[in-house]
Amino acid sequence: MTDPVALTADLIRCASVTPEEGGAITLLDRLLSDAGFRTWRADRNGIANLYARWGSAGPVLGFNGHTDVVPPGPRAAWRHDPFGAVSENGRLWGRGAQDMKSAVAAFAAAAIDLVRDTPPDGSIVLAITGDEEGDGVDGTAALLDWMEENGQAMDHCIVGEPTCPDVMGEMIKIGRRGSITAWFTAFGVQGHAAYPHRAKNPIPALVRLIDRLTRHELDTGTEHFDPSTLAVTTFDVGNPANNVIPGEAKATVNIRFNDAHTAQGLKDWIEREADRAAEETGIGISTRFAVSGESFLTPPGPFSALISDAVEAETGIRPVASTSGGTSDARFIKNHCPVVEVGLVGNTMHQADENVEIAQIHQLRAIYSRILSDYFNSSE
Repeated sequence: MTDPVALTADLIRCASVTPEEGGAITLLDRLLSDAGFRTWRADRNGIANLYARWGSAGPVLGFNGHTDVVPPGPRAAWRHDPFGAVSENGRLWGRGAQDMKSAVAAFAAAAIDLVRDTPPDGSIVLAITGDEEGDGVDGTAALLDWMEENGQAMDHCIVGEPTCPDVMGEMIKIGRRGSITAWFTAFGVQGHAAYPHRAKNPIPALVRLIDRLTRHELDTGTEHFDPSTLAVTTFDVGNPANNVIPGEAKATVNIRFNDAHTAQGLKDWIEREADRAAEETGIGISTRFAVSGESFLTPPGPFSALISDAVEAETGIRPVASTSGGTSDARFIKNHCPVVEVGLVGNTMHQADENVEIAQIHQLRAIYSRILSDYFNSSE
């Protein structure tokens, strides 16, 4: 059997801090090629991406993951070298141990062993990117573009992001909230605080707008999603003088929204409120938006049930089908095929001293092996 722990350690030793490849994609390319997978590089704008496929017939089960990691931060904050892959007291330490080199190793090991021992009637795809922790525009999105251009497709896909808050097996993700950020700039006229009639203070206008946005109830939740949320993430004037009315004020909000909304609908609402505040106060307010992803849901059905059954069989826990958390690369895949996320406990990801319980790597490999076996057997 392919050892997923040894492979995780090898991947951790690759210093693949986004957008650097660090040798991780090259390592997987060589490993999968040696195991009989056909591999292609789908690099774009300096980002390394790997597409590997075993088989030519359907059905096609895919796996998506990333080898890039966030920066480790100060070395002094780490118990061990963040790229040393030290094993101690039943845990493996290093950047990417949870997010998500263990999952990449677990799925690769499960796929390699399946095709060697009991080749399935169908195909297995591994779509591995080096741009999930960065902007994402040249990672999984580039892989999907390459697949379309080259006539490649998946029928279903699993994303190996950490999905469990505290206990292995307690949660899978069948959807994600959308995310939109709005930046506001209110334009006034700078002046002396003792002569406010000669100035136009942009702060009250922006405060009025932000207050209305935060007091508005977006929704009360939907069947599979919690209520949408709006958070003010910054309010900036940058005025060091207490006797000067500033000429500009800026603020930023982030909305995590469920399937009751679209990004465009939220943009329209925000712009209406900005125009209203501007008209009432005589202060010009500009808006700028960035959408990280739309809300999406893979409705519960045979695919999610197969995954839940596999998790329960290997952990003894029936996972909750959740839509919580931030965005993931599943937001790109959902337009291509049904996608479900299942992975490790994520309680140390992005932290100094990131580490994973070694037993959980073996559990995850067993879950993926069972999913692969059950998927192709159910398709017969």
